[in-house]
Amino acid sequence: MDVTRRWSLVVPLKPLAVAKSRLARAAGAVRPALALAFVLDTVAGALECAGVADVTVVTDDPVAGAEVAALGALVVADVPAAGLNAALRYGAERVRLRSAGAAVGALNGDLPALRPAELTAVLLEAARLPGRAFLADAAGVGTTLLTASPGVPLSPGFGGASRARHLASGAREITLPDVESVRRDVDTGADLEEARALGVGPRTARLLPTCTA
Repeated sequence: MDVTRRWSLVVPLKPLAVAKSRLARAAGAVRPALALAFVLDTVAGALECAGVADVTVVTDDPVAGAEVAALGALVVADVPAAGLNAALRYGAERVRLRSAGAAVGALNGDLPALRPAELTAVLLEAARLPGRAFLADAAGVGTTLLTASPGVPLSPGFGGASRARHLASGAREITLPDVESVRRDVDTGADLEEARALGVGPRTARLLPTCTA
């Protein structure tokens, strides 16, 4: 296992006005701010990992772009403007234009409880698995992280039942225990409560008193 490998992570983000629409009932008027808080806590946690070389956020939202850049992330516009997977492919291409031999990962931007130590463990396991590897979400249906070794196309298949899609594409599943914070993406009020129980980052925590289950 190449324990010295450092990953370039790509995080997609919709414009805040439309991000996290399924949280409208729980979050109300603070939904755009909550979507921003999620991605900021996710990016901040990722940047704390020794195994992360850099984080690129693909977004057309100027407010979000400025905020994640202030944390130290790189920001690229969503040039394809053709959905999640197109944005991830484009982000990975931009990473490898900067560094042709980069190991690349696609990370969900809605992991507000992300713990750097748990992400580090997942990335170490990904480095042990050649080619492409992925981590399923808490429900075991979707995907929160997809990685590709140097020289291997990322080939993302996020959305809906992406766990099955990534398995069918030949990606290897990471099955580590005790990495719940990397699996807990947030799409609904119930998801948000589960993330709260794990312990969310400071930006999300500031907004939680205004949310309901």
